[in-house]
Amino acid sequence: MTHIDDADTKRANLRYIRTAMNEPMLERGHELALARRWQKRKDKKALHELVRSYTRLVVAIASRFRHYGLPMGDLIQEGNIGLMQAAEKFDPARELRFSTYATWWIRAAVQDYVLRNWSIVRTGTTSAQKSLFFNLRRLRAKIENRKEREGLDEKDVRAIAKELNVNATDVRHMEGRLSGVDQSLNATIGENGEDEWQSLLPDSRPNPEDIVVGMKDAAARTKWLNEALRELSERERKIIRQRHLSDETVTLEDLGKQLGVSKERIRQLESRAMEKMRVSLSRSAGGFEGLGISR
Repeated sequence: MTHIDDADTKRANLRYIRTAMNEPMLERGHELALARRWQKRKDKKALHELVRSYTRLVVAIASRFRHYGLPMGDLIQEGNIGLMQAAEKFDPARELRFSTYATWWIRAAVQDYVLRNWSIVRTGTTSAQKSLFFNLRRLRAKIENRKEREGLDEKDVRAIAKELNVNATDVRHMEGRLSGVDQSLNATIGENGEDEWQSLLPDSRPNPEDIVVGMKDAAARTKWLNEALRELSERERKIIRQRHLSDETVTLEDLGKQLGVSKERIRQLESRAMEKMRVSLSRSAGGFEGLGISR
């Protein structure tokens, strides 16, 4: 999925990038002082100065993800969100440069945006898939340059899987995802462009005739089952319903407690009731097939 910015958007992005690159660099001491003022006194002026000074870092990181076909302005804004999250959580007591800490947050925010918007199909839902998504192109290009040919063979796939600590199946799957592009089902095909892709998709749903036959069969099975149940005693019906006709099967022990008998007695009653139903259903429909009751 590729997005092309219009002229006004490009000019706005360039103005923002120039402004970000012209922000003054912070001395280490001043940077930590700003962070302490925000942490201890919630000084917004200090926070804004700290964040503005590192928008250049956001631009630098966002620019590394331009080749995914997403708007540069959006990549930068997502990176800015990561930068503000870093400023919120930064602990100056660790004596760490803010840029080192913020880099992880900015990259994580941009990568998450890319994964959510690169394709209409969700990509990179696990850590292994994320690693593949952001490293496969680089590793593939490295292999192809070395061998002076395009494409990956099975040996290449295994090498990439080993380097990224993923399985080869994931590598092959991601290779296919990155090689393809999203395509609308309404895209036209053929010489005259009269047909759409969706017109070639098979309909796996049952046809009207199958639906009607199924409804009639279901009604007949329900009738036979109810007739068989009426031939049982009240206690036998309770056992059959709770053991075979409910969403959650009740154990023999629990039924025994309900009816005040042992679980072995419940087993005997169940067996006798099933035999009665088998005889009844054999008269009506030739057995248990399709009724969801096992012998």
